[in-house]
Amino acid sequence: MPQPFMNTPPKPEKLGAMTAGFLQEAFAGESQASQKYLAFAARAADEGLPNVARLFEAVAYAESTHARNHLSVLGGIGDSSENLKAAFGGETFEIDQMYPAYDAVAELQGAKEARTSIRYAKSAEQDHQALYEATRTTVQTGEDMVAETINVCPICGHTVIGDAPGECPVCGTAGQFFRAF
Repeated sequence: MPQPFMNTPPKPEKLGAMTAGFLQEAFAGESQASQKYLAFAARAADEGLPNVARLFEAVAYAESTHARNHLSVLGGIGDSSENLKAAFGGETFEIDQMYPAYDAVAELQGAKEARTSIRYAKSAEQDHQALYEATRTTVQTGEDMVAETINVCPICGHTVIGDAPGECPVCGTAGQFFRAF
């Protein structure tokens, strides 16, 4: 008989090296599939196919669920302070190592659009890093962050707490197009 719905991912467990490696690969694959399907959903919606978009969104949610479960079993989900620290570390890696290396290669290969995508991402990662650092400081005092709107540029990912700017300082997108969370 299946377990009742618990609204929690599976618990972390001690894993053998091969199982841990496979779950890391599965986590990456499921995460990528989720994002790819969300992009497919947006395209279907733009093409006037709302039901196809809904299918892609539903499957993206399922793939995201798989990724979350794998991450949980791997022990990759801690308390909010630990998660903010881990997120800050991930952003730091992207800012300091990953995107500079990728940009250098794209420059050598004359990949102008790739360089723009990399520049947008690196700039947004700097936003995220600062937000995670400030929020972790707040969480460590036992408080939640202030309940303000979080706005994200749909083109470059520039992220701000509070009102969207009139124009994105990174890519120039009008603030009215920012997505509010």
